[in-house]
Amino acid sequence: MRHEAGVDIGIHNSYSAFRWAEGAATLSKEIVAEEVPVALVYNGISHAVMLATPQHLEDFALGFSLSECIVGRSGEIHDLEVIEQSNGIEVHMQLSGERAHALKLHRRSLAGRTGCGLCGTESLDQLAKRAATVSSAAVLSEGALPRALSALVEMQSLFHVTGAVHAAAWCDINGGVKLLREDVGRHNALDKIIGSLMTQRIGFENGFVLMTSRASYEIVQKAAAVGIAVVAAVSAPTGLAVRVAIESGVTLIGFVRGERHCVYSHPERVH
Repeated sequence: MRHEAGVDIGIHNSYSAFRWAEGAATLSKEIVAEEVPVALVYNGISHAVMLATPQHLEDFALGFSLSECIVGRSGEIHDLEVIEQSNGIEVHMQLSGERAHALKLHRRSLAGRTGCGLCGTESLDQLAKRAATVSSAAVLSEGALPRALSALVEMQSLFHVTGAVHAAAWCDINGGVKLLREDVGRHNALDKIIGSLMTQRIGFENGFVLMTSRASYEIVQKAAAVGIAVVAAVSAPTGLAVRVAIESGVTLIGFVRGERHCVYSHPERVH
């Protein structure tokens, strides 16, 4: 896979701002996270434009391709090139003939998706059929969740600078954080994790994902699509996320706060 060496859009920038405290304003320099339009282009055809943090974009493109079922494995993407444009970034991917044909038949417009997870879905029936079924027998060890949360908080380097990004962490069943990705979009952060794991040929069945965000439908759907059995989040799930988790065999955990958490589906994987 190729990466254009000239792609160097910053992930954050400094801006002048007035900080108000105790009735007084002070002029300061504030570090602000960047979000950039990223077009995912398959065989020369733009399929989706996402707003994303311009970092780990190869991981993002691969993870999106897998979690959205555009490909079933990395070998079906023959080439990948990240190209900076004047108004954003394009990631060009070359699909195998079979996958390219399937995408052409079912291509949907996802331009501007901000996190609802449904933009571009053609029908309610299509939505109902999207969730895969997960059968992993992985069981989290006692204390895995607080250990993972503690490590995740320490590893959020971009968040510590800007306060404006989500993080997704890939953790082993003992709570060790093996990989972390940050992005302005929670689903983008998860796609970056999925893409990196796919590149490293690490299986999805013997670990779990911890998210700094709420647990929404598209988070559970993406996890189920690649076989991730446990999704944990520091905030609440939505009702649709819970129902999809129950139906797809995903253990969904919310409100991970220190020693506390709430398991909404398939509790047999959590002590």
